[in-house]
Order: sequence, then C-alpha cells, then structure tokens
Amino acid sequence: MNFAELKKQSNSTNIEKLVNELQKQNKSYVDDRFWTCPIDDKTGNGTAIIRFLPASHDNPLPWVTYYHHSFQGPGGWYIENSRTTLGESDPVTEINSELWATGIEANKEIVRKRKRKQSYVSNILVIEDPKNPQNEGNVFLYRYGKKIFGKIQEKLQPEFQGDQAIDIFDFWQGANFKLKVKKVEGYPNYDSSFFEAQTPLLEGDDEKLEALWKTQYNLSEFVDPKNFKSYADLKARMERVLGMKKASAGPETPAPAMPIASKSEDNDDSTPWSDNDGDDDALNYFEGLKNR
Repeated sequence: MNFAELKKQSNSTNIEKLVNELQKQNKSYVDDRFWTCPIDDKTGNGTAIIRFLPASHDNPLPWVTYYHHSFQGPGGWYIENSRTTLGESDPVTEINSELWATGIEANKEIVRKRKRKQSYVSNILVIEDPKNPQNEGNVFLYRYGKKIFGKIQEKLQPEFQGDQAIDIFDFWQGANFKLKVKKVEGYPNYDSSFFEAQTPLLEGDDEKLEALWKTQYNLSEFVDPKNFKSYADLKARMERVLGMKKASAGPETPAPAMPIASKSEDNDDSTPWSDNDGDDDALNYFEGLKNR
C-alpha cells in the first residue's frame, strides 16, 4: 500500500472494515451447540430434565468419548485434547508415565495433577430448563463425565440379576434424565441425578421423532484426527508450559476448537496418569484460557 491508497481509504468504508475485523477478534469461543445445566449463583446447585437421544448420522453409538489434559505450569496453561483418543502416543501421557515409574512420591503427585481426563458427548433434548425455558424442546450437544456415564451404564447393564436393562437412548423405550447438581467441596456433584420411569419421547409420534432425529448433531468431529494437534505441536506446547523450552519457539499449527473439561469432583487413581472425570460446568472458562 502506498500513501495515495492510504488517503483513499480515509472514509467510512475503512471504518466498516475495521469494525468487522474487531467483531471477528472479539467473537465468543463458546460453542452454542452445547447445553449446560443451569446453576444457581448463590447455592451452586441446579436442576433440569433432559433426554439422551439415539445414534444418528451413521455414528455407531449415541455417545463419543475423547481424552484431554488441563493443567498449569510456569509457562501458562496446557489445555489440549490428547492423541490417546486416537489410539496414538501423546507427549503428556508419556512424560507422566516416566515420572510415575520413578516411584518418587513427589513425582507421583505431579502426575496426579496432570492426569488425562475423559469426557463423553451425546445429543440431548432439553425437556425442562427452569432458568432458560427457551432451551426446552431443542436439541443440544451435552458433554459429561464418568459419574453420569456410570448412571447410563447402570441402566444398560444392571448390577443385580433380575433388574431390567433399559436403553435410555431409545425414542420409544427410553427414559428422561433428572439432573440434580450440588456443589460439594467447590465442585459440581451429580450423585443425586437419576433416570425417571420409561416413557416414549414426544408421545411416540414417529413423524415428530423422525424430524427430531434429523436435527441431531454429528458426533464424529470429536474423534476426527484432523481436529487434533500434531504430536510435535503438543510436545512443543507442553515443553513451553512446563518451562522446558523458551517461549520464543516457533508457532504451533492451530487445530479447530473442541470442548475441554477441567478438574471435577471425581478422582480416580486406578490408572496413575489417567483420570476419567470430566463432570463440570467450567467449559466456558477453560475455552477462554485456551484461546488467549
């Protein structure tokens, strides 16, 4: 651009261009396809009723699961999805395994803080949302952790002989899920949540159910390799966060944003470098940190 071109841009057209760019940069990183249970600001408690929906878009299951890490080091936050989701090596899992193998308790404590976490994503229909009634009757994506998934498992595979197995995802034979969230030791707790009695969704009206089914989201994006950073980029990021590499290192290749969970109320030391939790409502906060 020369000076004459600069002068030519000195008008409202240039202002419009700059405003459009500002709007792009200030856009929210919150994925509005996702629903979260409404929480009371004072008590930290919340309640809602949702319905888990069946598989669609040629997805083999009505849920998909992925692994991720979220921890802070001297070089900032590491909030990334793990390539172990794809059955591949991941730099954080590797360094955690090495530290655990030393047998030194201080190293084990470091590993516990950097554990891999697991999240599940399903399509849901919001039945009751007292705080946001405009969500009722709409399909959303819902991210949840091992506590809620355990309740699903209990219905699909009853623990006690004689108890009836229920496919809670089924349109006609499924059941609504009553979410009851309580704040326990600073984290949301889902122990009181339960599945209600079996009932057909939308009174079993096939025409309405088919229309609903066609509006569901494709879950495959959450396990699509193209949505994961490369091993090299993840390692470079990890080294900077842990202070193992100077911050002047080259830029990383960006990957499309995916929902990432933070630490929740559940901890599982059965696998020292893997924590299958993820029940929390801190998605917006951590997504913001990730995109700074």
